[in-house]
Amino acid sequence: MAALLCGVLRLSQRARSRIGVIRRYGTQETAWTCHTLTHRALINIRGQDTLSYLQGLITNDVKALKETGHTALYTHLLNVQGRTLYDVIIYSLKESSDGSNSVLLECDSSMLNSITRHLKVYMIRRKVFVEACPDLVLWALLGLNTHCTHTAESEPESEPQPELRNGDGVVAMVRDPRTPLMGWRLITRNQENPSENFTACKHGNTDDYHRHRYKIGVPEGVRDLPPGEALPLESNLVFLNGISFSKGCYIGQELTARTHYTGVVRKRLMPLSLSVPVENLPLGGAIESEQGKAAGKLRSGVGELGLGLVRLSHAKETLTVSSTQGEKVTLTASVPDWWPKDMKDKL
Repeated sequence: MAALLCGVLRLSQRARSRIGVIRRYGTQETAWTCHTLTHRALINIRGQDTLSYLQGLITNDVKALKETGHTALYTHLLNVQGRTLYDVIIYSLKESSDGSNSVLLECDSSMLNSITRHLKVYMIRRKVFVEACPDLVLWALLGLNTHCTHTAESEPESEPQPELRNGDGVVAMVRDPRTPLMGWRLITRNQENPSENFTACKHGNTDDYHRHRYKIGVPEGVRDLPPGEALPLESNLVFLNGISFSKGCYIGQELTARTHYTGVVRKRLMPLSLSVPVENLPLGGAIESEQGKAAGKLRSGVGELGLGLVRLSHAKETLTVSSTQGEKVTLTASVPDWWPKDMKDKL
């Protein structure tokens, strides 16, 4: 734990040094909401072999964390069949004096024990230590004035930035590595209330955070990405900056790379607008086209916003799914603005 606190202190200093930059660009006109992400948990991984150990487990290139200004990385851990087990964000802690590295790994809190066991399976002969961090809390900072029209070609620096009054209790604050539309990720000690540390910021609720995700089509956690079922490319891992095709081998790499280079991805996760609340629909229910053809599966949602795995050939059609009462419910899929232009042009 002492090693973790040492790393946290160093990362806190980095977060404080960022405050000057954020103050310079922050504006009083920008309003923010901070959302406690109790459905996400944090794990500390540290030791001399941390980076090489992770490199063989994740889809992204962990070496990117050594690049200047690159302190967070979105990635998946796959099974040997190339299907997603866990979606994670990795936060870099500063290298210690003995040359060992330390990171914080964000994961679905319901899978904390499962992912910890998974990580420990591959620790044989590795100088690595894995430990849960219940004393740290994860938050999302979302801009109320942020439009849902960010494109893949937009520069992240053009997006608004929150303004910190002080950095006390702030362990890390970084842009969400998936898309600027997801705002900022904030890690604090568990007694902190970030809404008091920011200018023009109020406390939001978790449902509003999920509504935002579903509106723009960003998956997160086991409801959106069922372990052992979801495929990384169908889950838009490329579009969300979560994979490297030049890093070399990792668990599940073969099928993923082959699918990428053939260029054939027939289904993708897409945001859905529903005619009834998703709570009345069976999660995993079959989505059909107007002609009754199989068009995908409903994954999850909040209210009348959802996320579904949709066949691209039917993405522009009016779709249906059966409710828990057996009634046909209509839904429509939309193409996120943050998808690459060439992908949007195909639909």
